[in-house]
Amino acid sequence: MLLKGKSALVTGGALGIGRAISETFAREGANVMVCDILDDAGAETVAAIQGAGGRASYCHLDVTRHDDHARALSEIESTFGGLDIACNNAGISGEFRSTADHTPETWQKVVDINLTGVFLGVRLQIPAMLRRGGGSIVNISSILGQVGHEELAPYVAAKHGVVGLTRTVALEYGRSGIRCNAVGPAFIKTRLIDNLPEEAQQGLASLHALGRLGEVSEVAELACWLASERASFITGNYYAADGGYLSR
Repeated sequence: MLLKGKSALVTGGALGIGRAISETFAREGANVMVCDILDDAGAETVAAIQGAGGRASYCHLDVTRHDDHARALSEIESTFGGLDIACNNAGISGEFRSTADHTPETWQKVVDINLTGVFLGVRLQIPAMLRRGGGSIVNISSILGQVGHEELAPYVAAKHGVVGLTRTVALEYGRSGIRCNAVGPAFIKTRLIDNLPEEAQQGLASLHALGRLGEVSEVAELACWLASERASFITGNYYAADGGYLSR
């Protein structure tokens, strides 16, 4: 029960990595506010947590909207008494295009969700945590927060930005009891990957030193550890959950 008695907010918490994080936080004793724009899937995640004996609630949250973040913080404080842990996970990959072929609109959509959405979250999560005497923020970046990738310029830039924001928050608020770290998943088995042809899945798996795709649970376990007091001296860092992808 690494997170017993803690209250946690997870953006993009309805499916994939976000659902795994929500369920892992709850399994470890946290009260979880599952936030997403996918209301039906969010309700299913809450039901699964409650069915396993955990405590969870759902809040509709579009991470590009300041008012949605404010409402989510208000709901977690009224439902669970405050905010101790925030996992800013919501994100999209965007369209695959060469840099010169991206339009200002395709760039802005990805950056708004993947980077500005994290900023809008942390700027409200920080004061909420200060009211509790501290807390832990875990921002989900990507392996592409460390390296480049063809045809994904907006995503790569945004995920690099998440790492920079993470380190800055850690420097600014460490003495106030707030830790902030980033997690960088490689290619993880989600519905998106499952829909690819078998040959494509094998090609992605071969990029990792372990020779396989990651599981959502493996990312969730890392996020959970960083959120817990087991990582009490860990802040301002980037941790790859990448099966050795970045070792090449």
